[in-house]
Amino acid sequence: MNFSGEMFYGLILALGAFLLAMFLTPIYTYFAYKNKWWKKQKKETLDGKELPVMTKLHAHKFKRAFPTMAGIVGVVTVTIVTYICNWDRGETWLPMLGFLGGATVGMIDDMINVFGDGHGAAGLRAPVKFAMITFVGLVLGWYFAVKLGWSSVMIPYLGPLALPEWLMIAIFAFAVVATSNAVNISDGLDGLAGGLSMIAYGAFGVIALFQGQWMLAGFCFTVVGWLLSYVWFNVPPARFMMGDVGSFALGTGLGVVAMMTNSFLLLPIIGGLFVVEAGSSLIQIFWKKVFKKKLLISAPIHHHLEAKGWGEAKIVMRFWVIAGILALIGVFVAAAGGII
Repeated sequence: MNFSGEMFYGLILALGAFLLAMFLTPIYTYFAYKNKWWKKQKKETLDGKELPVMTKLHAHKFKRAFPTMAGIVGVVTVTIVTYICNWDRGETWLPMLGFLGGATVGMIDDMINVFGDGHGAAGLRAPVKFAMITFVGLVLGWYFAVKLGWSSVMIPYLGPLALPEWLMIAIFAFAVVATSNAVNISDGLDGLAGGLSMIAYGAFGVIALFQGQWMLAGFCFTVVGWLLSYVWFNVPPARFMMGDVGSFALGTGLGVVAMMTNSFLLLPIIGGLFVVEAGSSLIQIFWKKVFKKKLLISAPIHHHLEAKGWGEAKIVMRFWVIAGILALIGVFVAAAGGII
């Protein structure tokens, strides 16, 4: 199969997104520093208890001005490039709406963090945030199942499994909620969430390309282009933080892309480290409630590794390597298992 034209199209979108993001980032930086969009450090857990380990580990970051909401650059970049060059009802409307829906929830949370008093979770209460992103997932799931007519989930090596409409909506919403929260949880070290997301979007872009969904692949590569720019500025020591506006946009969009490539069951493979990150937090909460003590020094697991003495760059780069291996495995399973 000859994909030279489609691959060139994806390359142009990625390059365009990269260059636009590189142009917009200094503009964002100017306003972020001028208006003091400083990130307030989280000092308490969801149940009001102190976080002494994480507070100590990241105290050096909050001794300097550390702006957040850099994800705004990505939202603007991906929206402009997609709307001008890659706007299609069947392939890019839904991931773009997911991207913007997640960004809206994240932006509200960031605004509370930046302009609030900084106590507790320094943002939206967890149940409120969960309800909002669930609503986004259900609305998008309805569009996916009813308007676009998706009615089955592909099981690698076995084939499609037909499901009722309501269950397709529920699975779609679960993919969106789980992935958005997992990406958000992983956004705790310089370049971690950006690098992992870049690898995951790249893998799903390849899958979409081989499925013939070249505009959906173009959307994935557009996001990759922005993330290349983001990681350029965000490697340790980071110039700014992505914020929830970026992490929720990335997570929601990734969940949508996984569903639209019929790769829902590959999401835990390609996004394996997101699963580990979110899972480690859930296990920590469970362990503390049941056994009244911590299993990890600090959760999620990247903070545990920090507390064990691993350097921030070491954790991030090793996680990138693992994510790359998992992405290759996911694409192989997609090819061998009949998804592409």
